[in-house]
Amino acid sequence: MLLILTLPTRNASARMRAWRALKGAGAAVLRDGVYVLPAGPAHRAALAAVAADVDASGGTAWLLEAGGADFTGLFDRTPEYGRLAVEIAACRTAIDRLAEADLARRARKLRKIFDALAAIDFYPGQARLDAAAQLDRLDADVRARLQPGEPAAGTGAVVHHLALEYRRRLWATRKRPWVDRLASAWLIRRFIDPDARFIWLDEPADCPPGAVGFDFEGAEFGHVGERVTFETLLASFGLDADPGLARVAGMVHYLDVGGLPVPESAGLEALLGGMHAMVADDDALLEAATGAFDYLYSSPREGA
Repeated sequence: MLLILTLPTRNASARMRAWRALKGAGAAVLRDGVYVLPAGPAHRAALAAVAADVDASGGTAWLLEAGGADFTGLFDRTPEYGRLAVEIAACRTAIDRLAEADLARRARKLRKIFDALAAIDFYPGQARLDAAAQLDRLDADVRARLQPGEPAAGTGAVVHHLALEYRRRLWATRKRPWVDRLASAWLIRRFIDPDARFIWLDEPADCPPGAVGFDFEGAEFGHVGERVTFETLLASFGLDADPGLARVAGMVHYLDVGGLPVPESAGLEALLGGMHAMVADDDALLEAATGAFDYLYSSPREGA
């Protein structure tokens, strides 16, 4: 598909809209005013929308099909993947010097850049595979730094329990809890065991007999399949139908293992990062985080 444009000279906002829309769609530039996208309904719709806006703004636009022409070379994303690879390598080099919240934010930003680039990589090649492999190694390094002892995802099914069976228990997890462990402890105390007591372990092997372990390798409650520990607890105790908890789960999942971005997650990360930096005692850290999760759970839902 070819889009040939003559942009209005006196309408800077229209020119900027066209440029942003074409860049976002991944259009290649054949020459000044001539943009190219592979054929297909979605690409035709994207170019038609730009053409209509340009026409309405006083410019001219023609949308054509270039049958038989080969423009695949215009869509080579190797240079962009190369620049991303440099940023990934720099992040890995600085991994021990960055603050935890900054490291997590930077790693997610790099993943977001990769996902956006992959979405407009219409003819993927080795550069994409190499960047993906580098990003996976970075993610592994980040998890090792931020979440030592993080449980591996279990392959079994979630086991269902009654909250009455878990009242007045001692619950154990790794010390210096981050988002999944903090959210899980909040969930336990608010919805499962109001009288829960918590112990923060130096090592998973330190878990005392009789304690209910969560979010460490070999714990009773941990990652299962795609679920993080918070989501496993929701499913285990029949709490996953609560829309407020589902919203919190989306934030926790994204901050813990990535996936679909959730708008509120950036604010939650900033709050927890500040608490982590200022509060050294893990019991006090949980008390501080409890307020944040209470507010998030009680915040108005869209359409409410």
